[in-house]
Amino acid sequence: MSAQANDGKSLEIAVDGTRFARLPIRTRVVMPGDDLDAFVLEYARPQLRADDLLFVTEKIVAITQGRSFLVEEITPRPLARFLSRYVVKTSYGIGLGMPETMEMALRECGTPRILFAAAVSAVGKLVGRRGDFYRIAGDKARSIDGPTRHTIPPYNKAVVLGPKEPDKVAAHLKQLLGGENEVAVVDINDIGGNILGSTLDAAGERRLVEILSDNPLGQGHQSTPLGIIRRATSSDGN
Repeated sequence: MSAQANDGKSLEIAVDGTRFARLPIRTRVVMPGDDLDAFVLEYARPQLRADDLLFVTEKIVAITQGRSFLVEEITPRPLARFLSRYVVKTSYGIGLGMPETMEMALRECGTPRILFAAAVSAVGKLVGRRGDFYRIAGDKARSIDGPTRHTIPPYNKAVVLGPKEPDKVAAHLKQLLGGENEVAVVDINDIGGNILGSTLDAAGERRLVEILSDNPLGQGHQSTPLGIIRRATSSDGN
C-alpha cells in the first residue's frame, strides 16, 4: 500500500518512544443502506497485516446502521431551539449548536439528562469550568455530528448520530477479519478524541487516543473513514 498523508497531517507519530504509522484508507462515500462488513472487507482487508490495528470512524458505523437524518426531516421542539443558543460553537464542527442536533440529543439521551447537563454546565461556566455538559450528557450527545461546509455531501445536509453498540461492532469486525487485528471505533476531531468501542484493554485505548491525537484522518473532504495503525518501519507506506 502506498499511503498518503491527509493535508497538514503526518503518517507517523512517536508515543512512549515507539513510532507508529497511521495509514489512511481512501474509500468511496459511505451511503445509507451500505453494508459495513462488505465495506471493510473491500477497502481494509487487502491492506491489513498481522498485528495491525484497524480504526473505523464512528460516522460510517452510524450511517450503515441507519442513524443519519436529513436536517429537513428533523422538527426541533422549542426547548431544542432554546438550548442550542447556549452551545459554544467550535472551528471543527457545529456539535449541538443548532436546533436540529440538539433535538436529536434530546431524543437520544432523554430530556431530563440534557436539562441536567445544561444546568450543571451553566453553573460550571460561572466558576470558569468547561466540559461539564458533555461529561454528563455522555457519548451519545458527544457523538452527534451536524452539517458543516467541510462535510462530504450528502452529509453536509444531515445529522448523524453516534453508533449503536460500538464495542460489539469492533468485536464483530475483528472476527470478520480473522481475529488477527484489533479494531476500534473512534470519534476523533481536531481538538480531541474518544474511543467509543474497541477490542483493546483500557491501557490500549489510552495509547490509541495518543496515537490519533492530531486527527490523522482529517476533518473535511478527505474521504478516509478507515485507517491502520502499524509499528513504523523504514518500509511503511509502501
